[in-house]
Amino acid sequence: MNVKSLIAERIELAIYSVTGQHSSADIQLSTKSEHGDYQANGIMRIAKALKIKPRELAEQVIAQTEYGDIVESLVVAGPGFINIELKNSFFSELLEKGNLIKKREKTKTVVIDYSSPNLAKEMHVGHLRSTIIGDAIARILDCLGYNVIRQNHVGDWGTQFGMLIENMEHENFSSENLADLETFYRSSKKKFDEDPEFAQQARARVVSLQSGDQLTRNQWLRFINISLSHCREIYERLGVSLSDEDLAPESSYNALLPTVIEALNKRGLLEESEGAQCVFLEEFTSSEGDRQPLIVRKSDGGYLYATTDLAAILHRENLGADRIIYITDARQKLHFKQVFAVAKQAGFAKKIEQMNHFSTGAMLASNGRPFKTREGGTIRLSDLLNEAEQRALNLLKSKGSELTETEQNDLAKAIGIGAVKYADLSKNRNSDYIFDWDNMLALNGNTAPYMQYAYARIQSIFRQAEVQPDSLSGKINPVAQSERALCKELIRFQEVLDQVAAEGFPHYLCVYLYNLSSLFSKFYEELTILDADKEKQASRLLICERTGSVLKLGLSLLGITVLERM
Repeated sequence: MNVKSLIAERIELAIYSVTGQHSSADIQLSTKSEHGDYQANGIMRIAKALKIKPRELAEQVIAQTEYGDIVESLVVAGPGFINIELKNSFFSELLEKGNLIKKREKTKTVVIDYSSPNLAKEMHVGHLRSTIIGDAIARILDCLGYNVIRQNHVGDWGTQFGMLIENMEHENFSSENLADLETFYRSSKKKFDEDPEFAQQARARVVSLQSGDQLTRNQWLRFINISLSHCREIYERLGVSLSDEDLAPESSYNALLPTVIEALNKRGLLEESEGAQCVFLEEFTSSEGDRQPLIVRKSDGGYLYATTDLAAILHRENLGADRIIYITDARQKLHFKQVFAVAKQAGFAKKIEQMNHFSTGAMLASNGRPFKTREGGTIRLSDLLNEAEQRALNLLKSKGSELTETEQNDLAKAIGIGAVKYADLSKNRNSDYIFDWDNMLALNGNTAPYMQYAYARIQSIFRQAEVQPDSLSGKINPVAQSERALCKELIRFQEVLDQVAAEGFPHYLCVYLYNLSSLFSKFYEELTILDADKEKQASRLLICERTGSVLKLGLSLLGITVLERM
């Protein structure tokens, strides 16, 4: 249940009853306990528009609000805020039921486009953010009851493949090994950059590939199969929910590309510029007043990323998408703004209600520069994950773990991979962030190991009590301040998930889980659990169980494994 939305609904109904207007109550979580649990901050704005005193309006709204079953008190504060304190019995009722997530009654279809590495070379650290942020958002939407269609729009088309295929005429490349393909890619790229004749031939190969030439296609498939096997390995290590069924490569839209051009032409949107076919929209002009084109076909007849993205929107409309979400780096902001605008103008997205581009910042080294090898090359994602697991294993060994070698290796994998993912997910996706091994593997602070440890500590309580968590029953009675604060945070779970689903910021969930873990730590330190009287013990064990369940589900939605022991 989204408690914030429930409170807003009640107060906004009262506002309408008093003013005759539909207005937002602007419900916010209180930052200080003396201000209640939530605050309604919208009264002053409404009062100003109606030219009445805010405190008087607040009193009238309180008098009209039906809240007896969930709210203990509504109190006017300051110039016209309404402080809202929830009933302990409301906490108890929600937590005793144990189901804190209410799925959507009316299913919406969301297509989410993420990861999308370019093939023919290994995935590198630049692919990490789109992959794990997209996966977390997809998992959260799944959890809330949306019909989620994952789309891995891998780059298996375009100039780099023309370059590779053409170079096969010059070098006898026969290996099935990805490392060899990387070397071949570098030599092909060098030739492409330095030899204009070769570059022209490579571009002609792209046109042949797009035209369906069978020999060119057979050579292209070799590169694709080598690359995809590597992607599968990386996704499995990361615990990412993408599979081969989710592949929606650039090549899959090839047959639709002429249809896109024809549709744009019928709408009168195409305009030739320097031999290329472009779409110019009035809203896209530079600061100097120059029109900024969306190029959909080059002068040599080849198609571009924009053409493929328009075809993808047309396809996703046919999938029944109500919403499309794209996760890519911030450099593509203008591109997607133009693609969305053209898609609307062309009638490709008649039924699609929302098209969102959720951009990501960069991963930086401690010097504030892009995260690269000492030689200046791009760090391979597999190498990063290897180091994460090794550092976690070294940490376990330094603490004198009694686990077997196999158990330590399994634990190191969960801790290391979880730490890398959480360090990224816990940052605002729009921001660049500094990659720091020591911080991400710390057992305190806002890190995955801290959350994993909190969950493991809860499981140790049940082992000491010799009870199974799912066998617990009874009443929850949050009397002490620390247990009331913990219960209040627990019932906010849906509110946080709804916010991530709407805005696409997984760090909201990370902040929530960190606060929940911190509140549990305070609860655990201040109150007796197993030595309390029977009634308090039953209540507090139930609170522990609910906290563990939310931590487990919350971390799983981030794609992070919980641990029974640490």
